[in-house]
Amino acid sequence: MTSHYAVFGNPVSHSKSPLIHAEFARQTSQDMDYRAILAPLDAFVETVAAFRASGGMGANVTVPFKHQAYQLATRHTDRARAARAVNTLKFEDDGSVLGDNTDGAGLVRDITQNLACPVAGKRMLLLGAGGAASGVVLPLILCSPAEIVIANRTREKAILLADDFKQHGKISGCGFDEISGNFDVVINATSASLKGELLPLPDTLFNSGALAYDMMYGREDTPFMAWARTHGATHVSDGLGMLVEQAAESFFLWRGVRPSTLPVIELLRAAR
Repeated sequence: MTSHYAVFGNPVSHSKSPLIHAEFARQTSQDMDYRAILAPLDAFVETVAAFRASGGMGANVTVPFKHQAYQLATRHTDRARAARAVNTLKFEDDGSVLGDNTDGAGLVRDITQNLACPVAGKRMLLLGAGGAASGVVLPLILCSPAEIVIANRTREKAILLADDFKQHGKISGCGFDEISGNFDVVINATSASLKGELLPLPDTLFNSGALAYDMMYGREDTPFMAWARTHGATHVSDGLGMLVEQAAESFFLWRGVRPSTLPVIELLRAAR
């Protein structure tokens, strides 16, 4: 019997998730379908409930509903609890709803495996202190970097986010104008690239061999990526690999089998 899954968002028509999960299902011989569902801004919970009542077994959740999904879940993984946001729901047979956040795991797998960039012992800079950043801090800090610095336009938000994870390792927060020193990995978790904006960053940001990573992706380099290429970054990447890797984490949670991600990443890059 075919199992039903979906991604909920608003907007959601642009989502690549149906294509990604269709490829995962084909690759692993899973009898399932996956579709995009536009949830009204004031009726996310009701829309998810209707999908579940019709036989839905799980769902992904994208903007702007990740915090509502956290409230909807009756149980949470540690990484979802740390992020206070959920992007994956699993509807259990006992009526409970498991909430997970696979964004950080997807980011870590893309950086450490697909890009072959080790994180342990490295000095890392995370740009932004919003939902995208909060979802990845715990998985990053559990990789044992030498230090994580969180920088944000509003320094207080960066400091508060860093304080949430101080028990796990060396981490601090600051404003963009307070960034000092050089970094081995710089991750842009802000929405600046969506707006075509450049962040106010110091010119001497990157150590030799450094990676500049933008969570956003598109047909061409984001403004952050283009800036990084001309300011000393040795390796530059967008977030397309993270998108596929976080989807694979969701797929594994639902189906108990881990798909191969590189063929899907290559398929999406070729289609751009």
